[in-house]
Amino acid sequence: MVKLAFSTNAYTRYDLSEAVRRIADHGYTGVELLGDDPHAYFPDFSDSDRDSLLDALADTDLAVSNINANTAMGYYDDAPPSAFFEPSVIRADAARQWRIDYTKRAIDLAETVGSPAVCLATGRPLPGTPPEEASDYLRESLADILEYAEARDVEVGIEFEPELLVENTDEVLALIDEVGHDSLGVNLDVGHAAVYGEDVAESIRRSSGSITGIHIEDIVGGRRGKHYHRIPGEGDLDFRAIFDALDDIGYDGFATLELYTYPGEPDRAARDAYAELERYR
Repeated sequence: MVKLAFSTNAYTRYDLSEAVRRIADHGYTGVELLGDDPHAYFPDFSDSDRDSLLDALADTDLAVSNINANTAMGYYDDAPPSAFFEPSVIRADAARQWRIDYTKRAIDLAETVGSPAVCLATGRPLPGTPPEEASDYLRESLADILEYAEARDVEVGIEFEPELLVENTDEVLALIDEVGHDSLGVNLDVGHAAVYGEDVAESIRRSSGSITGIHIEDIVGGRRGKHYHRIPGEGDLDFRAIFDALDDIGYDGFATLELYTYPGEPDRAARDAYAELERYR
């Protein structure tokens, strides 16, 4: 049976330990940890922060579904309010090595808390870096990251997203096949597949055996809609078909609600999402 988790990236007005404790109040058996400011931004994440997190996990008995290292917005003093992916692992300059090292710190946290995986977005090719060159940088970065992850028994899931270098199921599966590391997979965000115009259930079935984790949210309008994460039941996704596809491929890991769009009411988002999805499992 698929297990439900909730990401702390909805709880950015609370510290990480408090976010974990609040998520536990809503029936979830898992929690995804935001590997970024204001939760676990690794240059500032202290031993004391780690110990407080471990205490919260022990007190709540929540498992960690994933370390979400898609963003590193703490790197910037003037980061925009919406998520972006710089510095990325496809940059042409020294900031790429910084992001590789940052991802390794996410892997360290995964090992510490027993998370099976870390997710990573590729970012967008910057002006002056053609997609072919960015792809070379991605493969070089992954070679370093995956060697580090495999030694710690942690998987790395590429999270595709429209307009990023890797933006759909075809591209992420081709990358996994080309790289050829057992620890590389896909963190499949159902909303991203829908916004790209894919059949979400088919994307799940095609990704069988390569899924490191699932991100769940609702989307209005699919490909014709906006990429805005909504509470399940408030958009157009067919969650019966999604959970049937997960059952068909024998997926028994976590489906993690990623509702960072509700920072002012994360408890309502967590509560309502659980009530809606529990009936599909």
